[in-house]
Amino acid sequence: MKKSKSFLSIGLVALLIFGVLAACSSKGSSGSGDSSGDAGGKPITLKLSHQWPQATADEGDFRSRLAVKFAEEVEKRTDGQVKIQQYPANSLVKAAEQYESMLKGASDMSVYPLDYAGGKVPEFGITLMPALVKNHDQAIAWETSEIGKKVEEIAEENGLKILVWVWNAGAIGTKGDPITAPEDVKEGAQMRAAGKMVEEMLAKAGAGITSMPSSEIYSGFQTNLLDAAVTSNSSFAAYKLYEQVDSFTTSLENTFWFMFEPLVISTSTWEKLTPEQQQIFEEVATELQPWAYEASIEDDENVAKIFKENDVNVVDMSDEDYQKWVELSEPIWEKFAAEVEGGQELIDLAKEVNQME
Repeated sequence: MKKSKSFLSIGLVALLIFGVLAACSSKGSSGSGDSSGDAGGKPITLKLSHQWPQATADEGDFRSRLAVKFAEEVEKRTDGQVKIQQYPANSLVKAAEQYESMLKGASDMSVYPLDYAGGKVPEFGITLMPALVKNHDQAIAWETSEIGKKVEEIAEENGLKILVWVWNAGAIGTKGDPITAPEDVKEGAQMRAAGKMVEEMLAKAGAGITSMPSSEIYSGFQTNLLDAAVTSNSSFAAYKLYEQVDSFTTSLENTFWFMFEPLVISTSTWEKLTPEQQQIFEEVATELQPWAYEASIEDDENVAKIFKENDVNVVDMSDEDYQKWVELSEPIWEKFAAEVEGGQELIDLAKEVNQME
């Protein structure tokens, strides 16, 4: 009798220990390290970090506004169970480090130019290929085309899920006469551009390349380090470059510079969300997608207006001039196709979109 009681006591203790361990293993965090609970129960807080200036849902840089709008709507629809803390203007992580930050779990989301991670994921270079996308119609068409599916697949294989597609068009600001075609580039003129392959194209046109972040372009013009610069319309306005340039080539008709800067979430964070939360994220993303496209187009129009109002010579790039940039860029496309695994397929799929017009 004593022996059976002993076994019973041991069994009860074992059950208690198993229960405690099971309870502990069911607890975990969703999102970055300071999340306040698990995705299935207590509220969680995700970190959304990006380089764009701080904004509200209604005013400011449209990329930053997108992040705010998304966060507010997710919190509302989850009844406060999911909160997304904003870290704009590199306040948490520097621009070049956003990708690694998400992979390591230091942050969860970003409005992020995929080309920034091109050194680690060469395929991302397709999203800032010179003269491959010429206008917003072509950019928007990527999302529902085979090239869009391929980009989403590559992103997920490398730790990022695309929620909202964001394209940002670039313009050209110059001291002196405008640049609309390659022959307008004066031999040795110092130019700034974002994107390694865009720089390579400009160098072929005769430019000397001066690399610097967009926040330093103003001083670059002011100190005569720059003769011309290529950057996003948003940056042209945000940094008041109309005070330094004489001419401005818009992206209203064509441009050789289009950068893909989607709202993304790390796949590790995504997988920790409940199916219900994932559905809400996707619903909010779908509803905000048209706004993201419209806001980018409006941004181009507003910036061109601002430069005109400040007595800058504002011009457009014609189809004929754009085609000259295409011819200058084609060898760069071929180089990408030869050097990057799957690069030829990406180039071919992107060119299919161009032929849809």
